[in-house]
Amino acid sequence: MTEQVTLKALATVSHDELAAILSGPPDTAAAWVAAAAHNGIVEAQAVYGQYLLDGHGVERNAEEALTWFKHAARQDHPMAMNMLGRCYEHGWGTTACAPVAVYWYRLAAQAGLDWGMYNYASALALGNGVACDRAQALVWFRRAAEIGHVKSINFIGSFYEDGWEVKADANIALDYYRRAAVGGDFRGQFNYARLLAERGEIDAALQWLRRVPHTATPAFVEKMQAWLAASPVAAFRALAKEIDEDINEEVRA
Repeated sequence: MTEQVTLKALATVSHDELAAILSGPPDTAAAWVAAAAHNGIVEAQAVYGQYLLDGHGVERNAEEALTWFKHAARQDHPMAMNMLGRCYEHGWGTTACAPVAVYWYRLAAQAGLDWGMYNYASALALGNGVACDRAQALVWFRRAAEIGHVKSINFIGSFYEDGWEVKADANIALDYYRRAAVGGDFRGQFNYARLLAERGEIDAALQWLRRVPHTATPAFVEKMQAWLAASPVAAFRALAKEIDEDINEEVRA
């Protein structure tokens, strides 16, 4: 049975008590966040949208999640704006529409959200839902990187590797990839390893490649396995088999 949270309870709960509730059982946390959202608390509306999208303590409902993101985004909540963009980009709870996604990413970026900057810059760099503008994309990636956004740091590395809007420079690319890798970005870890391997630093590359599957998406792991399997480096081909065995063992378990 869903817990009923009263307005009085919301008004009198202490910060520490609320923190304990939110870190406790998901269904209890969801009940409190839902009550706060229904009572007009904007932060709760954004969080409840995420709970609904993820199925955290409530049945997954992307359409309802979209509704709550809209409530919060219309009150200038940056993360809700960004999540609306995600919903429209991927078709979560609505029909996918890249230009509408870009609209919300731009607003989130202009509001100072690092993820908004990254998603808006990615759209500009790839021409997804907006005219391709790599110069402007780099501006936004740099803004996000300045506040420590590791995925943006990795993307800047690719600009220097490929010579987009800057003079190609493998050393600068390597440094950006290193920073992203150390920051925990799986793409940064792969790219850093890839450039280390090109320099003959196979052992160092292997150390970073082994980290990638711990946080990477299954699709990215699959791409990395293909790259490893096609490598002329025997140690890389062996790692591809090792990763495949680990995946099969997890499936059996």
